[in-house]
Amino acid sequence: MTAENPAILQAQVGRQRPLALTPAHLARVARVVEKPDGPPRYSKLSDDEMEHLAQQKLAELQGGPFWIFAYGSLIWKPALRSRSSSAASRMAGAGRSACQCRRGGATPANPGLMLALERCGACAGVAYLMADNAPLECMLQVLRREIASNVDVPWLRWLRVRAEGRVPRALTFYCDPLNDPDVIRLPLDQQARILACAVGPGGSCAEYLHNTFVHLEALGIRDRFLWKLQQMVAAEVDALRADGG
Repeated sequence: MTAENPAILQAQVGRQRPLALTPAHLARVARVVEKPDGPPRYSKLSDDEMEHLAQQKLAELQGGPFWIFAYGSLIWKPALRSRSSSAASRMAGAGRSACQCRRGGATPANPGLMLALERCGACAGVAYLMADNAPLECMLQVLRREIASNVDVPWLRWLRVRAEGRVPRALTFYCDPLNDPDVIRLPLDQQARILACAVGPGGSCAEYLHNTFVHLEALGIRDRFLWKLQQMVAAEVDALRADGG
């Protein structure tokens, strides 16, 4: 889960607060995890299905500009063909929550948690205005990055975001799906325990949390939920070390 957006870190590094969750904590939990054998849990979308979904989402724009709202790994590992980005953009009515258990640093035997948006509060992040010379290619690029199967599709939302003095609709991933079996809402101490332990082929959940928090701080975005969560995850990693884990 190595970050790919170092320019953000270099731009405003002086604004960052000292984190409780340090690189030393990440090193303690890091290990190599191979991809599990056997068929995936969910069937992947075919190329035809992916293109149909991309065309459907573009049609929903009705000719308007194509914006994407990032609140997690899309900030520090975007891999997007954007025309511009607007830091500290704000989405009302949705806040970060570590409630998504399907994706990221985890294995079936040791499931992890990833960030999603729940319909509560507000969320500051980065809004990307996508390049307009190849909209289908851009849409396919971001869908292939974020969407793997049909069960992911209900997590897509077009929501209003304030960016660059405008309030466009932006495509948001993993936002408050209804009745999804992979949404789990746990007390904060249980979330921290899981994030401190879970490691998958893509890295650890602790590293994912650290990358997200550090990049938000570099942009001057302060999220009280993540601040508390990274403190608790650091304490859990320390406790594992004390117990010999």
